[in-house]
Amino acid sequence: MSRPEPSSRGARTQRPRSGLRWRAWARHHRAMAADSARRLLRRPLGSLLTMLAIAIALVLPAGLWLTLDSARLLDAQLEQSATLTTYLDEEVGEAEAGRIEQALAAQDGVAATRLITAAEGMAEFQQALGLEDALARLETNPLPASVVVRPANADPAAVRRLADGLAAVPGVDEVRLDLAWLERLRHLAALGQRVTLALGVLFALGVLLVVGNTIRLAVESRRQEIEVVTLIGATHAFVRRPFLYSGAWFGLGGGLLAWGLLSLGSDWLAAPVSALAASYGASFTLPRLGGEGSTILLGCSTLLGWLGAWLAVNRHLAEIRPR
Repeated sequence: MSRPEPSSRGARTQRPRSGLRWRAWARHHRAMAADSARRLLRRPLGSLLTMLAIAIALVLPAGLWLTLDSARLLDAQLEQSATLTTYLDEEVGEAEAGRIEQALAAQDGVAATRLITAAEGMAEFQQALGLEDALARLETNPLPASVVVRPANADPAAVRRLADGLAAVPGVDEVRLDLAWLERLRHLAALGQRVTLALGVLFALGVLLVVGNTIRLAVESRRQEIEVVTLIGATHAFVRRPFLYSGAWFGLGGGLLAWGLLSLGSDWLAAPVSALAASYGASFTLPRLGGEGSTILLGCSTLLGWLGAWLAVNRHLAEIRPR
């Protein structure tokens, strides 16, 4: 009786198909995200306090960001009001003043011009000072005609170059410009941007520390569970995943609380700011985060929570050894 010949192919290992592997990976991510959310809901007070600490760390840089947006809006309004006053020679008549205005309007960098005759200048001067009777006794009008020029570019260097070009036009006696307020505003805006960036970095580090300390405690409380799953072959990525989702949930919750605090603060300050602007004869409203700003705030807070958890878990996984 002949024995069956052994198979020449030997034992084989069957690898799961890539589609099944990706579905299992996505299923595990969904399960870990849901499990980490349930763990946070089991400790509502502690989770809320952690999210509130994150929110407080995010409110100040986000509020300064909104303040800079307000300054940029004000800067744009002031740029539109930036003008040069070009005084003409005293002997220039109205007809010649019109031709000079056309010559000034043709200069490069001029957005608009407005001619103010000597009579119109005197009328505005009398109305501004309330000295109609006293100035009416003057035998001659001492004010020259002038042309108010609005530059196309309110940059101080560009305005200075434009003023030099306008002063060279025949019939122009003097060009007056005051750019000190515009330069101060630009310097304040640059300072505000740097302060906001520095505070944003510092408070981002604060968020990392808050989330990292919370995740560190969670890792310590599940130390035995981590040792067991590591013994049966779990990778660091598998162990790290639920803690990363916990950090992301903390960051997202803190971002939502920060968004709510900023919205309440804007509503609370809206009426006093509008009243203050109205007292100066202007209309101004506080800017809000809007869709883009809210997305940036929530995205940054979630990313900071995830990063803080990743740093904390990596550090403690290196210290945990199965016994």
